[in-house]
Amino acid sequence: MDASETISELLLAWYDRHARTLPWRIPPGSGETPDPYRIWLSEVMLQQTTTGAVAPYFRKFTERWPTVQALAAAPEEEVMAAWAGLGYYSRARNLIACAREVAAMGGFPDSEEALRQLPGLGAYTAAAVAAIGFGKRAVPVDANVERVVARLFAIGDPLPGARKPIRAHAGAITPDARAGDFAQAMMDLGAGVCTPRDPKCLLCPVNAHCIARKTGDPARFPVKAAKKAKPERSGTAFWIERNGAVWLVTRPGKGMLGGMRALPDDGWSARSDGSDETPIPGQWKAGGVVRHGFTHFNLTLGVAVYAGEAFDALGDGEWWPSDKLDEAGLPTLFAKAAALARSSL
Repeated sequence: MDASETISELLLAWYDRHARTLPWRIPPGSGETPDPYRIWLSEVMLQQTTTGAVAPYFRKFTERWPTVQALAAAPEEEVMAAWAGLGYYSRARNLIACAREVAAMGGFPDSEEALRQLPGLGAYTAAAVAAIGFGKRAVPVDANVERVVARLFAIGDPLPGARKPIRAHAGAITPDARAGDFAQAMMDLGAGVCTPRDPKCLLCPVNAHCIARKTGDPARFPVKAAKKAKPERSGTAFWIERNGAVWLVTRPGKGMLGGMRALPDDGWSARSDGSDETPIPGQWKAGGVVRHGFTHFNLTLGVAVYAGEAFDALGDGEWWPSDKLDEAGLPTLFAKAAALARSSL
């Protein structure tokens, strides 16, 4: 028995005893058949988002849209509103496009190559659906798997350059049978044992095979390149209220927070600084400041508040009852801004 077989057998045995209970997961040994729709939906939601944050959204989505056909038939604005708070809203737009394409095809294709052709499915998601949803031999490498493999083989190249050898080593230890369970075992090991800081090496089922542990400093793997400072942007969001309703707009389909309902703003997404110009004349007051981090920049968003007479020249938008604003599906940034505005009235 070579080392790769030993590692896979040890990890699968450990997974059979210690697999996490997750709402999208089929427990090992249960005999249940995985639903590719649930696997795909969970993986899209989990991109750059924690399992704790995703679980309630996953339950809400699968209760409301239990099949890919149901999701495909849903109005886009309802899906976008249900997604609000999960962030990275391009995922939601791709989710809708993919669901509609899969429904038109009659179901998900079962090969990694065909899955890659669907909207929003990159190498990782396609491999995850192929392995976990269809039992194919595929190698999904997320951040947890990346860390486990980098330590097992003490891969010293800094990321992102190390990803190619990490993937090659992950492929070498992936078994032909139970590839989906093996991938999930690696994910669970990285999430609970082989953690970014203070890895629990004594609890690791493959610690005898871990080269990084033998170096005495496993936590230094994977080696990460120095982070660049994020640029800073600033802008203003506008709360315009009349007769218990607030003016909301729908952001353009492409770009930051595309397709989402939001408070009107000064166009901060396209500029490095905001504008003092307000959308209507009148007595405005400061409602506070929201600080929010996006992937590529940090934003300081001032909130300007106006409550008074109606104006006709507000452009495209809708009046939304302010006491039902939680039903509008505002993204986190604008939900924070709205909370500040309401508290200032």
